[in-house]
Amino acid sequence: MSDQTTWLTPAAYESLHQELEELTTTGRREISARIAEARAHGDLRENGEYDAAKNEQGLMEARIRQLKHLLDNAEVREVENSGRVEIGTVVTVIDDDGDEYEFFVAPAENKVAGMLLASPQSPVGDALLGAVPGDEVSYDAPGGTFSYRVKAVRVYEG
Repeated sequence: MSDQTTWLTPAAYESLHQELEELTTTGRREISARIAEARAHGDLRENGEYDAAKNEQGLMEARIRQLKHLLDNAEVREVENSGRVEIGTVVTVIDDDGDEYEFFVAPAENKVAGMLLASPQSPVGDALLGAVPGDEVSYDAPGGTFSYRVKAVRVYEG
C-alpha cells in the first residue's frame, strides 16, 4: 500500500471508522464462530463450509488492514468555498446535449449514495479540477471525448 494521504469528509471518516469497529469486533466474533462450527463437521480437507469461512476471514482481515491504513493516512477536513472545482466540491455540469449532471469531486472512499462521484484520478475528475462556472472542460475516456460546461460549484455539505 502507498503512504499517500487520502482526503476524507468528516462523514466519510466516521463511516469508515464505524466499519472498522464493526469488523474488528462483531465481524471477527461471527467468523470465528462459523469456523468453529465448520471444524466440528469433521474432515477439513473436504469441508467446503470451512474453506468458505476461512476465505471470508481472509477477505475480512484484508479489509481491516486496508481501513486501518486509510484512516491512519487520511486528511479529514472541510472544504472552503473558493468558487473553483477542488476536492470536496460538488460541481454541476451541462453536456453537449443539454443534459445536466452533478458530480461530487472526491476520492472513492467518500462515495455518497445517490450522487455521481468524480475521483480526482479519473479522467472527468482530473478535467474538472480548477474549473470555475462558465468554463468548458473535456476529457478522453474509453467511450470517446466528452465535454461539459461548468454551471455551478459548491462545497459538499454532508
